[in-house]
Amino acid sequence: MNIFRRLFAVDRMVKPEHSRGELVGTKEAYRTLLAIAIPSIIEMVFVSLIGSVDVVMVGRLGYEAIAAVGLASQPRMIMLSLFLAMNVGITAIVARRRGEDRPDEAKQTLRNALVLVMGLTAVVTTLAIVFSRQIMIFAGAQEDTIEMAADYFRIMSYFLPVNTLTMCINAAQRGVGNTRTTMVANLAANIVNVGFDILLIYGYWGFPKLGVAGDAWASGIGFCVGLAISIIALVSKNSENSFLRVSFKDNWRLRKDTVLSIIKMGGNSVIEQVAQRVGIFIYAIVIANLGTAVFAAHQVGMQFLSFSFHFGNGLAVASTSLVGQMLGKKRPDLAIIYGKCSQRLALIISIALATCIVVFRTPLVSVFLNKNEPANAEAIAIAVNLLLMVALFQPPQTSAVVYSGCLRGAGDNLYVALVMIICVGVVRPVLSVLAVTVFGLGIMWAWGATFVDMCMRLILSYRRFAGSKWHDKQV
Repeated sequence: MNIFRRLFAVDRMVKPEHSRGELVGTKEAYRTLLAIAIPSIIEMVFVSLIGSVDVVMVGRLGYEAIAAVGLASQPRMIMLSLFLAMNVGITAIVARRRGEDRPDEAKQTLRNALVLVMGLTAVVTTLAIVFSRQIMIFAGAQEDTIEMAADYFRIMSYFLPVNTLTMCINAAQRGVGNTRTTMVANLAANIVNVGFDILLIYGYWGFPKLGVAGDAWASGIGFCVGLAISIIALVSKNSENSFLRVSFKDNWRLRKDTVLSIIKMGGNSVIEQVAQRVGIFIYAIVIANLGTAVFAAHQVGMQFLSFSFHFGNGLAVASTSLVGQMLGKKRPDLAIIYGKCSQRLALIISIALATCIVVFRTPLVSVFLNKNEPANAEAIAIAVNLLLMVALFQPPQTSAVVYSGCLRGAGDNLYVALVMIICVGVVRPVLSVLAVTVFGLGIMWAWGATFVDMCMRLILSYRRFAGSKWHDKQV
């Protein structure tokens, strides 16, 4: 009991000399945290599950189809990196304004962000559509995947504006802790996606049989549903959260100080996102060069890694929001408490996930790759081994994600960006190139490079959180 109290009791998380006033009770702290975290976890986990169903449907077309979708995913994430970075800044700014009780400035931030997103998306979308085939060739597409990958990437690019606007609105909603709205929007979008997957991938009920391209069109239709729900929640007079309510009659002109604030907060994250996506892109190219079957197994492993990541990321969303709000109230002691509570819950979840993955790894892989298909035998064998690595990743991954979320909520984006540049942008791709290309050690060693990357991120983010430099960051 003493061990559990030392780990989970709030009064053990802050030194007496660091206290700025009355502390929250242990039950209240975890209750407040979970009120934000649970909708976010449900959203992200179910979206990931639905995404896995998406991959299963594509997988029934063959491992080449899975590889084609996987090849398009990393270039697409690089395109989104600019907008993901901006969203980090939006969440941090809105959370701080929430803590300071300045709703007008929060709404101004969101309106200016939406205008910026629309302009930037127009440019990125045009380039992606025009150079879709060339991008897929650079991504490592082979002769058996190039046409499917290029078609999928081009269609997904058509819906990029819809996707980025939804992401921007949801980032602001998370800043005020309104994770229920983002949960509803994303769940609805993904359920619609799966419904149209059935119709358009296989051609049921009179719909055309489009294969991999059908998967892309289904995703786009889902994006449109998500945007519609997000906009309705934002402008509705009956919204449960009026802090961010906006109107088309509001002043939508760009304001210099607001734009500079977004750029300041998001600018460091742009470097982080680009470095992260480029590093993962290089990593994917290295693995793609091992062959289509190996890359298909890699994609299955990444599905489970992504799924498990969202448990920690849901807690990170809550910690980002609460740390920002507490610093807005000039209570860094409470920010520390909510950050540590998030990490404790992340640790418990990671152990449970690792255990389930190890025990059920073989049947889990068979969900994605048909074991009765002889051509899938090599990919299945590799994927089963990769899930052992996924289990090993769980504790460092979830804790590192939560600590990074705390630092983002404090506005310490530059430090988080530097950590990501070093670990994901340099360490992971360099080690994977050495392992696979130079020494010819295979995919397990490439995934070992990811484990080193995660452990480094955990150590660096923990050291920063344990210090006090982030307490006085201005947003």
